[in-house]
Amino acid sequence: MSFQPVVPTGGYAGWRFLQRTLPQQQAALSNSASALRDEAYFREKIGKIDTAEQLVGDRRLLRVALTAFGLQDDIANRAYLQKVLESRISDNNSFANRLADKRYRQLAQAFAFADRTVPRTKLVTFPDEILARFRDRNFEIAVGRSDDTMRVALALQRDLKTLAGQPSTDLTRWYTVLGTPNLRTVFEKAFNLPVSFGTLDIDRQVDILKERTERLTGEDTISQFANAKALETLTQRYFLGVEIAQIRSAGTLNPALTLLQSGQASLSALLRR
Repeated sequence: MSFQPVVPTGGYAGWRFLQRTLPQQQAALSNSASALRDEAYFREKIGKIDTAEQLVGDRRLLRVALTAFGLQDDIANRAYLQKVLESRISDNNSFANRLADKRYRQLAQAFAFADRTVPRTKLVTFPDEILARFRDRNFEIAVGRSDDTMRVALALQRDLKTLAGQPSTDLTRWYTVLGTPNLRTVFEKAFNLPVSFGTLDIDRQVDILKERTERLTGEDTISQFANAKALETLTQRYFLGVEIAQIRSAGTLNPALTLLQSGQASLSALLRR
């Protein structure tokens, strides 16, 4: 039987429970027989991989590698993935660098088949690096089978905090948010943005996200999310946005929902009810 995370309720209350039990639940999955077999196989085989072609030719290794970057659904696209992995990250015009989804760039950068004479698979620290990512995302996938909102919230805690600490301009960070599916989902849901938002010019999208973020937290920067309080505020607003969308979808609009959408009520007070 596959591991089944325990999340007794949905919404922000369920999220708080998951946060309290996270270490124990993550350890339970990591110590499951299937996860231990995957890790043992990866440790044994990855150091023998010299090329992208070899990696995509080993489905089991590839599955662990893709899962580590949240790309597990692409496992059948071997030719595409090989092209990604053979991209030079040092070349701004390379295939991986031109893709809107920045996870592919991260995958190519981690293995560095094209940018190094000797790929990073030969580093003694490489298995630990990839498997740490694999454990986190493998748990998120398991949680997502029960509640995808929780999966996205888990990814947010890691990805946004990491992005906030990167040595790049804040504008570049905003572009990365728009190019990272999980992060984009959080901001769109948190601010109740319509589907048509994605059709706007990318700079206009950034401007809207900055305006809405400043209203929520008092700042319009991504760097602020290195702070736990700002990250928690966004997480709360994300769950509230999901709830609003669900109510709207069910066709049960009411004055209480209007109050939530207008932002006239205190967010923290609403979430405690």
